[in-house]
Amino acid sequence: MKLSAKTLDKIDTKRVIVPSMEIMQLPEKILQFGTGMLLRGLPDYFIDNANRNGIFNGRVVVVKSTSKGDTSSFENQNGLYTLCIRGLENGNRVEDNMINSSISRVLNASDEWRLILDCANNPELQIIISNTTEAGIKLVKDDDIQEQPPASFPGKVLSFLYERFKAFGGSNESGLVIIPTELIPNNGDKLKAIVLELAGSNGLDPLFLEWLNHHNYFCNSLVDRIVTGTPSQQVKSEIEMQLGYEDDLLTVCEVYKLWAIEGGDHIKKILSFAGADDGMIIVPDIMLYRELKLRLLNATHIMSCGIAFLAGIELVREGMEDKLMAAYVSNLMREEIGRAIPYEIDAEVISDYCDKVLDRFRNPHINHLWKNITLNYSGKIRLRCVPVLNVFYKQYNQVPELIALGFAAYIYFMKPVKQVDKSFYGEKDGELYLIDDEQAGKFHQLWQTLTVNEIITEVLKDGDLWGQDLTSLPGFRDSVLEKLKSIINNGMRNSLEIFRKNKMDV
Repeated sequence: MKLSAKTLDKIDTKRVIVPSMEIMQLPEKILQFGTGMLLRGLPDYFIDNANRNGIFNGRVVVVKSTSKGDTSSFENQNGLYTLCIRGLENGNRVEDNMINSSISRVLNASDEWRLILDCANNPELQIIISNTTEAGIKLVKDDDIQEQPPASFPGKVLSFLYERFKAFGGSNESGLVIIPTELIPNNGDKLKAIVLELAGSNGLDPLFLEWLNHHNYFCNSLVDRIVTGTPSQQVKSEIEMQLGYEDDLLTVCEVYKLWAIEGGDHIKKILSFAGADDGMIIVPDIMLYRELKLRLLNATHIMSCGIAFLAGIELVREGMEDKLMAAYVSNLMREEIGRAIPYEIDAEVISDYCDKVLDRFRNPHINHLWKNITLNYSGKIRLRCVPVLNVFYKQYNQVPELIALGFAAYIYFMKPVKQVDKSFYGEKDGELYLIDDEQAGKFHQLWQTLTVNEIITEVLKDGDLWGQDLTSLPGFRDSVLEKLKSIINNGMRNSLEIFRKNKMDV
């Protein structure tokens, strides 16, 4: 049996939450750019949850912007898909299944643009959501909004808003709330700036520009949930056997969920579905949530990934099952990063967030490779960790030894032993691995020409890498050097054991 509107009444409601047919008839209130996993696992989850609780009572028209793939699975299943929530919460295992009915239809921008523009004439439509990847929010200077469709995502948004303006005569109340979820800082502000620039270059009516600028609300937002999408065929078959039906859109996500949006009372009123779940937050400033994620989750990941990979630990969850690695991760997060976040945050908030992050790292249903976290290793350390390093020194005037070990592992990981064309490879246990970092060529030259002492000095003082000279931090160079020599002489695993005996409480 295939999941669809026609088969809903045949599904066992003891195994999965099934929507009512009344929900399937709710009006379209949201236009969503993107069909991806993150949207299905987070924003569409919040909307569906609210609808099931009698809040918001609206559905989503999805725009497929790219030519990759088709929309047949959505059509065949009437927009329905199963969201399988798997993971840990307060140390307890969670396995929930629900059929999401938030999507009314999916339209293809390349050949159904007129139908998409027709949605602008719907007086009940209030919101635009997007996730077009970070590359989607960029300016294409000669983008013509009269094209069917415009080339860029901001061009498509502008075209839709111009259609909306004409449909309702530029009335104040016809403006929309636009929420990009692309993972860049100030995503709403950046999208608005590009849309306004395109409006000017397209020579649009000054009255439209005034309406666009003053009666539409571009909100900065932050999303955080690991959505792994369709699982392996074996796991998918096991879930379908349990549920009693087939689902080509079956989606797996973790328990943790956060959608933080900047806005005031008007935004809260329009986004009424936020009231159904405490994982959705609307506040005037989301910097707190950005800093928690950027430092405690992301900085911990990047400081730990080289250590885990070089110690032979493949998956994040396996690292949390390893006593040595788990102690490093927990202590790094709580004792160094958590104590030096460059933003004033209450200690209890930090502790609670650490608990949630550790639950996420332990999730037995998510196969997150430590090696994948090393992508753009250098840039991630500069953005996520160097600000923490500076604050730690300012507050405690001492070496953060756990961060120093992470730096040492990074420098050793960045030791290329082979070059193939423009790609560089390191070696671990006799096997080559790709160093997927734009600084790999620089490290290749350093490791070929300098001693270990010289490499440490050159790397840490490199202002192009870090935006400052890290050798100016008292004791930091010597600490990193000591740990790098240990990794070289004893191996990563033994070095972690030595470090534990001296520094970590396991």
